[in-house]
Amino acid sequence: MLAFLLSRNCRSVRITTVQSEANKHFAMEVTSWWGRILVGRRPARTLARLVALIVVSFVLFKFLFIPIRVVGNSMAPTYHNGRINLINRLAYHWHAPRRGDVVAVRQEGTYTVLLKRIVGMPGERIEIRRGSVIVNGIPLIEPYARGRDIPPRNEFHLRDDEYFVIGDNRDVSVCFPVYRNDIIGKAVL
Repeated sequence: MLAFLLSRNCRSVRITTVQSEANKHFAMEVTSWWGRILVGRRPARTLARLVALIVVSFVLFKFLFIPIRVVGNSMAPTYHNGRINLINRLAYHWHAPRRGDVVAVRQEGTYTVLLKRIVGMPGERIEIRRGSVIVNGIPLIEPYARGRDIPPRNEFHLRDDEYFVIGDNRDVSVCFPVYRNDIIGKAVL
């Protein structure tokens, strides 16, 4: 039951509600100072905001972003051990991955996710020689790379759906081709 109480000057209208016995526990007034800080003066609004925050967080972290923690130094100095990064799962729904992108890669046969940089694109010929990545016979300029102690590798001929990835810290990193389906998304942080 709503009761409209008009003030004497008729400029403001105050709406009050008569609470039933069943709703008294929900509409109780928060009187302690810590209760006002945590819940505010209107617990129903706070509950609605909390539910909205939970739903938005679920959607963001289930469908859009994946938080991952870097373990190891294969991407140093760009990404350090222990750092938490967000991976944008939708980054490659509108365009293909590009050379130089840092991506999260699903390691085949395990539940491990690796953070690596794309250095080879589909259809290219990749070779590791004297610590440098050679793409179609031309050395790749990599200002982000650190260390050059990678053993020479056989030449890779990438298929139409393959990319070649490697870590920035070449002294401790591995390099390998990955299929497009194994790329989860692009690092945003």
